[in-house]
Amino acid sequence: MEINLIFSLAILIFSIVLHELAHGYTAYFLGDPTAKYAGRLTINPIKHMELFGSVIVPLITALLPGGIVFGWAKPVPFNPYNLRTKKWGEAIVAIVGPLSNLTIALIFGGLIRFIQAGSIPDSAFPILLLITTVNVTLAVFNLMPIPPLDGSRILYSLLPYKYAYIKENIERHSLLYVLIFVFILWQFFEPLIPWLVRVITGL
Repeated sequence: MEINLIFSLAILIFSIVLHELAHGYTAYFLGDPTAKYAGRLTINPIKHMELFGSVIVPLITALLPGGIVFGWAKPVPFNPYNLRTKKWGEAIVAIVGPLSNLTIALIFGGLIRFIQAGSIPDSAFPILLLITTVNVTLAVFNLMPIPPLDGSRILYSLLPYKYAYIKENIERHSLLYVLIFVFILWQFFEPLIPWLVRVITGL
């Protein structure tokens, strides 16, 4: 159990770092150097982690029945006014995070699906499956429209200006919404994870 927990947390941290780098580099390529100046274009996990989302939530979820570990990092800072793509810039920066996790899941899950049995050690399959599961979970979780998750920025980009008050309301009560989602509503989304993992891996 302890070994699985350590592996899960290590994979989660690695995946979160790549997720945040995807945000930061996308913003940088779109014309905003804020993440670079803030020192967030780095693989150093300490620069990306926060106490609640990167430590407490992963530990709690790892110990809950089902053992699906997830969490989040400090949002990468960026200035939307610097982005060359004004209308959809925020949404593009936001969505590349979950897409990076989905890409990781497709790569490692694809190894399970397409590599013939015996081509890699049997001991590698649980690790490949764990990497796939963690990254599918991160992709689904971060697409939820609750700040600081990426889905909220995608939602904001889709909302007409006259509904800006919705953004203000969500931001004002964001911590409450996150707690409600993590500890009450997530159970309704969690069945998506094993289904998506089966689709990717063919298991």
